[in-house]
Amino acid sequence: MFHRNRRRVLRAMFTAALVVMCGMAVNVAAQNAGKSAAATAPMPTAIQTGKRVFLGNAGVDGSSLQAFRAYGDINQPYNWFYTAMKNWGRYELVGSPADADLVFEISFTAPLAGNEKLLMAEPCLRLEIFDVKTHFLLWTIVEPVQGAIRKATWESNFNTGVTNLVSNLKQIAGATNVASK
Repeated sequence: MFHRNRRRVLRAMFTAALVVMCGMAVNVAAQNAGKSAAATAPMPTAIQTGKRVFLGNAGVDGSSLQAFRAYGDINQPYNWFYTAMKNWGRYELVGSPADADLVFEISFTAPLAGNEKLLMAEPCLRLEIFDVKTHFLLWTIVEPVQGAIRKATWESNFNTGVTNLVSNLKQIAGATNVASK
């Protein structure tokens, strides 16, 4: 007899739990009915409509300077990014900010991150995009670059970082080609 009552009680509890869960689901659905998915904020139009870009070299930080000297090119971030932008052809690269719609300022930094037991450098490329007319910072893209000991590995990792940086820029700017000079 106890076994039969226990089965009825368990069945009643299961049914009650099911009803409560269905009620909660209906309540959540009703609360979210008027809400849409998070909207994507608009990109600055100057980045998408600009045609001429001046590339500025903001350099490398002090902790990275020795590594770039050892590999032979302290202007590597600027030189490699310039080449990638030239190959993309989306913007006309100009020699003066006065002739540009936008200024792209490239830099490289390797800040230390971690805790008191383990600090590691986290190298990254940083691209800041400025509006020439207002001098206002429109956008910043930061792309990590995996560190390396061997020069060949470093160049491969750095190339991946520059490629990813330009890929992120393409998503923001659109891939429309403009005649490059």
